[in-house]
Amino acid sequence: MTTDQSPSGGPRPTTRGRRDTRIQAAAGGRADADGTDDQARKPTGGVDPTGGKAEAQTDAAGKTKAPGNETRTPTDEAKAETPRDEAKPKTPGDEAETPASDKDKKSAAGDGKDGDGKDGDGKDGDGKDGDGKDKGDVEKKDPWAAFGPAPEPVPRWYGRLARRTGRLLIHEWTLAALGSLVLAVLMTWPALRYPRHTLPHDYWDPSLQAWQMAWSGHALRTDPAQLWHSNAFFPERWSFAFSDTLLGYAPAGLIGSGPQDALLRYNIMFVLAHALATFGAYVLARQLGASRIGSAVAGVSYAYAPWLLSQAGHLHVISNGGIPLALAMLARGHGWSLRHGYRPERRHDGWVYTGWLVAAWQLSLGFGIGLPFAYVLAGTVVVAMLIWFAKRIFWRVKRPFGQRLFVADLIGGLIFAGVGVLMAIPYFTVAQLHPQAERSIRDIAAFSPPANSFVTAPAESRIWGGLHEGARSVLPWHPEMTLLPGFALYALALGGLFFSIWTIRQRLFLLAGVLVAMTLSMGTRFFGGDFTYVPLFDHLPGWNGIRTPGRLMIWATLLLGLLAAGAVSAFSERVREVSAQRIPSWPSPWLRLATLLPLLLVIVEGTNTTPHPVVPPQPAAMRTVGGPLLVLPSGQNHDQPVMLWSTTRFQDIVNGGSGFTPRQLADVRQVTMTFPDQTSVDYLRTLGVRNVLVLRDEIAGTPWEVSVDAPLDGLDITREEMGSVLLFRL
Repeated sequence: MTTDQSPSGGPRPTTRGRRDTRIQAAAGGRADADGTDDQARKPTGGVDPTGGKAEAQTDAAGKTKAPGNETRTPTDEAKAETPRDEAKPKTPGDEAETPASDKDKKSAAGDGKDGDGKDGDGKDGDGKDGDGKDKGDVEKKDPWAAFGPAPEPVPRWYGRLARRTGRLLIHEWTLAALGSLVLAVLMTWPALRYPRHTLPHDYWDPSLQAWQMAWSGHALRTDPAQLWHSNAFFPERWSFAFSDTLLGYAPAGLIGSGPQDALLRYNIMFVLAHALATFGAYVLARQLGASRIGSAVAGVSYAYAPWLLSQAGHLHVISNGGIPLALAMLARGHGWSLRHGYRPERRHDGWVYTGWLVAAWQLSLGFGIGLPFAYVLAGTVVVAMLIWFAKRIFWRVKRPFGQRLFVADLIGGLIFAGVGVLMAIPYFTVAQLHPQAERSIRDIAAFSPPANSFVTAPAESRIWGGLHEGARSVLPWHPEMTLLPGFALYALALGGLFFSIWTIRQRLFLLAGVLVAMTLSMGTRFFGGDFTYVPLFDHLPGWNGIRTPGRLMIWATLLLGLLAAGAVSAFSERVREVSAQRIPSWPSPWLRLATLLPLLLVIVEGTNTTPHPVVPPQPAAMRTVGGPLLVLPSGQNHDQPVMLWSTTRFQDIVNGGSGFTPRQLADVRQVTMTFPDQTSVDYLRTLGVRNVLVLRDEIAGTPWEVSVDAPLDGLDITREEMGSVLLFRL
């Protein structure tokens, strides 16, 4: 027996010697009177309807033949190519050339049927196909189509673009990002109601941070070499490093100018920071193996934990979304998941590069949050390397890593370290020039929260603020000591210790991380911190610059969210199992509501009553008077709005507010208490100050209320009324 090639691409068996003469009726292959087909054909492509296991047939002489071992006419071949569900009108050229009166010869085994009552080609004995269709219903395909098949339509570029855009719009990450943004707008409302006139929480530190973004953009646009020597704190150098800089937001500072644009920029970044925190924690939980609803719980609890409401005036603390996002990207690039472990086939060096860049960007927003993140990241790398080599050396586990992945980690780690070093140089310089800027362990003790802080909510909490007023009253500095991450989060994390998608070992690891983070958040309150916080303060470079240990609660909140995500994910999987057993397999409305209940509880507990006060308007003199300039009265809270007002011209100003007060600025404030007099005027001239603005609306009850209108005889200065502002030209 030889095998030819059929037009459809499959093999076409032929026989030599005596063959059965099979003649097909011209009417389209009608069945014989006894119910058998005219021929035994295989379906298109040579696949037998019975799964490729057709039984042997016998010919008229009783000789056994393999399935499909019969002669086929060209018409048969054309019919074999025709799918059964296609029916085309016949043309005269499709008619069979053999006489319609001839019949097939019956096989010696009994009319050519299989032992299961079907013909050798899988058709029932009543002349129908296996799916119940008459063979006459299957029309023959046009044989000329094989010579010139119609080309498949190729979509245009706009069609491909539309499909890709549609897939992108309904992608999980797109929906998660949009959901995070919408939730951020709602949860921070009314931040965007009057974004050019108000600031969240208060207008002191937010004014400083609005100025920081504006200054970084101005310096990059005009003179990048002067970035660290800002226009505030004149004539001090390195003044931009007197506090966390939010340097990562410098691209936003390139857009707009003036105080109102600075306020608008701040409010937009305030909302986006919440959205990024939600999205980053969601992505991290998903990468580790949590379900969508479980990851949503982790994301919302991380961004809207009640303790963060007291930090609404500190954008560098709220801007923490780069931490979980960078960890998620690095884990994805290394093919690692908490639930599924290491999967080498999922490695991707592009995600590794992106993860390191996001980590470097997070570090550039400030060391208050970025420095602990850097140490956590470095510790994670060291532990991962030790585990990797231990498994290869001691356990003989050969798992591929790849040269490209190693290079990505090396280059990305160097970029991250380089950004850290470049950011640290100005701060070390400031520490040398201003020794009083360094914190002592006594300063840390003043801001160290007690254990009851973890169950005390800030006043801005809509749910618990009023109820916890008594508990806050006993805290030495409650704005930094109300560290409640949420009772709903506590309950979900506790449930995650007993019912979770994570393994027992993973749950214990997460719990240990929570306890370590909470212990460090207590600073020196945990048995004096001698074995917890103090060693870090003494030996880790830069750790002594962290004034408020309570902000380490970020890590406890993130790990509690992952524990909660494990519990919610396990619950949602159980709901799916129960739903699959129902008829129809669809969850009831109550089951759907039950899966959303944890998310709703976390959202409700994160609602706030944060005030959004109106920022004092910029005096007209700040838009026209040049520097060096001093604005009186001067103080920490007075000077921060003055820094914001200076964003129109960025003239040099003596005023400034930061985490510490330079001694020279303290001397200026002390000497100018009697301004205008000869001593204060001579001292300001020595510093190079040319103009002094006195705000009449702010001097009630101060010595300036009388002295600013005193005669100027012998001082060689001039006084000019500019609305509610007095301008003294020195």
